[in-house]
Amino acid sequence: MIAPTLDSILRRGSLLVAGSRTALRFGFVTAMTFLGLLAITFFIGRVVPIDPVVAVVGDRASQAVYDATFIEMGLDRPLVEQFALYVRDVVTGDFGISLSTGRPVMDDLIRFFPATFEMATFGILIGVLLGVPMGVVAAANAGSWLDQMIRVLGLLGYAVPAFWMGLVALAVFYAGLGWTAGPGRIDIFYDGLVPTITGLLTVDAIIAGDWVVLKSALSHLVLPSAILGFFSLAYIARMTRSFMLDQLQQEFVTTARVKGASEWAVIWKHAFYPIRVHLITVIGLSYAVLLEGSVMVEIVFSWPGIGNYLTTALLSADMNAVLGATILIGTVFIVINRTSDVLYHIFDPRSR
Repeated sequence: MIAPTLDSILRRGSLLVAGSRTALRFGFVTAMTFLGLLAITFFIGRVVPIDPVVAVVGDRASQAVYDATFIEMGLDRPLVEQFALYVRDVVTGDFGISLSTGRPVMDDLIRFFPATFEMATFGILIGVLLGVPMGVVAAANAGSWLDQMIRVLGLLGYAVPAFWMGLVALAVFYAGLGWTAGPGRIDIFYDGLVPTITGLLTVDAIIAGDWVVLKSALSHLVLPSAILGFFSLAYIARMTRSFMLDQLQQEFVTTARVKGASEWAVIWKHAFYPIRVHLITVIGLSYAVLLEGSVMVEIVFSWPGIGNYLTTALLSADMNAVLGATILIGTVFIVINRTSDVLYHIFDPRSR
């Protein structure tokens, strides 16, 4: 009785130690990745041909004002010290003041990012709910006309420009058929009717119980989300098809068929089950791309998201806003990638 108890205690202790090492390694890699992101953005801020002092005081300021601002911004200090101050400011959420809006950049990011997050989330849901079944069906019917149609659809997702598709969608479904609302996030006479709690307009409308605002928000959301969903669908369907074709050639699938398993069970229980781990990485990457790559869609639909904000900042040489938005997008990539790694370990015991 004593030996098994001691053995179980030792086993639990070893698992605890292994788990602690994994958590420390995870935290260290995440911190180093974030530090590398800050180093890159700091370097970009120093090499771009834009004088940060002139951007603040203007090109007509006196030399005395210029010199005082130069010292106040810490640009007279060594680069190492400047980088340390830069890291401190970023960690505390101080990205400076946006020249475009006159507000702190952090306030702008909190204001604009939820719109992008909402649109990208609906887009990835469309991509996953349609792309995964389409990839499975294409692999199960490899070489058929159905497989060819899905592959052509995937190629269109890579070939068609997002801005062109957005303009066509507006012309057909908004101006022509009148099925959806037009540009913007909500009809102007509904703007501000629901209190901002999460920043996600659909969620805030549900919390407030205002179904009219929810309907308007969804009507504006459907077209840009569908376009983003189409692009993610193309990638997810292609990768799912590739993974499934590999699994359908494995011996255990042949064995399942020999034993009399139905084709549905062979495809979804035996072939699809192992690829779910790989799909986690694919979906995570696709989601991150939608969050940072929706600039053209936001411009076409006048969507008040981070892509539109970043474009305006670039055109006005607003480096505080540009670097702040870049850090936010990079942080999103880091979080999604690290979350995908955690899910990978959870669903695949072999990776532990």
